[in-house]
Amino acid sequence: MARALDVIGDWWSLLIIRDALEGVRRFSAFQSSLGIAKGMLATRLRLLIERGIMTQAPASDGSAYRDYILTPKGQALHLVIAALRQWGEGELYEANEEHSVLVDTRDAVPVAPLKLRSADGRTLDWSDTQVQRVRD
Repeated sequence: MARALDVIGDWWSLLIIRDALEGVRRFSAFQSSLGIAKGMLATRLRLLIERGIMTQAPASDGSAYRDYILTPKGQALHLVIAALRQWGEGELYEANEEHSVLVDTRDAVPVAPLKLRSADGRTLDWSDTQVQRVRD
């Protein structure tokens, strides 16, 4: 867990990854969406590239700009972002308070709540799991 948080654990990095998952690719679009200072955004993007979460590529429209694209390692964070989103939707909003919702693109219906499952398919609660630490 500590290694994962070292790579993606700060506020801005998670929001950049969220926006990238939603299709944002340009520096200016990240800045506009997040309201983040240019220097802070440049630093976070550089770190995400160094850590293999994102990469840069020539702009898809042929302009002189560069696109920031999630690598497969970055795309694998979709489940983490979806879990954080669902936790926030369930725990941080009032019952009738409006908020964005993650939906299935095929049917435009909300995604079912994510559940942790055992290898045999049982739903697991926090008390049904434990961490087996590596012994020195």
